[in-house]
Amino acid sequence: MSINILALTMLIFCTALCAAEVRIDADYPGGNIVVNKIEDNAVCLHQDLRDTKGRWFYWNFRVRGAAGRTLTFHFTKRNVFGTQGPAVSVDDGLTWSWLGTKMIKGTTFSYKFPPDAESVRFAFSLPYQEADLKRFLARHKGNKHLAVHELCKTRKKRSVERIHIGRLDGPPKHRVLITCRHHSCESTASCVVEGMMDALLAKTDDGKWLRENVEVMVVRFMDKDGVEDGGQGKGRKPRDHCRDYVGNSLYPLVRTLRTFVPEWSAGRLSVALDFHCPYIRDNKIYQVGSSHKDIWAEQKKFGTILESLIDKALPYKPANDVPFGMSWNKASNYKEGKSFFQWAEELEGNQFASAFEIPYAQSAKSIITPDTA
Repeated sequence: MSINILALTMLIFCTALCAAEVRIDADYPGGNIVVNKIEDNAVCLHQDLRDTKGRWFYWNFRVRGAAGRTLTFHFTKRNVFGTQGPAVSVDDGLTWSWLGTKMIKGTTFSYKFPPDAESVRFAFSLPYQEADLKRFLARHKGNKHLAVHELCKTRKKRSVERIHIGRLDGPPKHRVLITCRHHSCESTASCVVEGMMDALLAKTDDGKWLRENVEVMVVRFMDKDGVEDGGQGKGRKPRDHCRDYVGNSLYPLVRTLRTFVPEWSAGRLSVALDFHCPYIRDNKIYQVGSSHKDIWAEQKKFGTILESLIDKALPYKPANDVPFGMSWNKASNYKEGKSFFQWAEELEGNQFASAFEIPYAQSAKSIITPDTA
């Protein structure tokens, strides 16, 4: 009997010790989580909304000390899973894959940690941080058609890159402006913009023509503090970055861009594009229609061309574009301020402006990965 009691005591002690060894945090770039409690193999937690008005769904956390165990994660603030379930990384965020939906039940998901897993990260979507941009720039180091300058410092004194690609040794025929991450959580859009930058530098006929005739300026992180701090960004109080293009801009980055672009473009700006991600489980790529009929006509023309050329891996159909006045794209949605897209379409000489929404995880039936994006 005493041996059984001793064995039971040791079992309870070891179980408690194992539970205590599980550590969950968000102390790294892009991290976001609030842990309520850890009991045995169950974890209660929720997304950190911080200064967000209303509710949003971004989260990104790390688990250590769970090797060989199966944990169940209970989200306590609504269903926060996309169409492919959580993204998972077993190499400290260097690469990511989709966990899928089979392990999801309602607002929970389970994961069996590999026996040698020292650290595993989970996220709502495929993260893209400053470190990813630095890896891109390192791959193209020394390319004469690529230059990186500082646009400004953020409120938290982070340096914001403005990246110039293409014709840099003299006045180009055209200039193009591309922005991304006005809403810091919309990370999948960053993968698309990286693909565009790779195409501009590629050894192809199209790449060669673009480098000879066009200068493209790219701002990858329009809310860099939010991106690195793991903020939602969407609906930030008192105003998010994509409603800050009116009056006295609240954010140094937006304020600087509004001053810099007209001087830089010198009347040669032909295209301005802004990339976003839509709502939590939306699964269509689409353009946000302009209220200006001439710009809307150019958007429809561009959509027809894009549909004829795009890789079928991620389908785009112009029929999915949202005209102004339809669905959420109404004047009432902009009552808090003016968007980048609305500001850019009024810049001198600009012929075409558009905002693209790139789903977080799936376009139609196609799964989005960093490569396909």
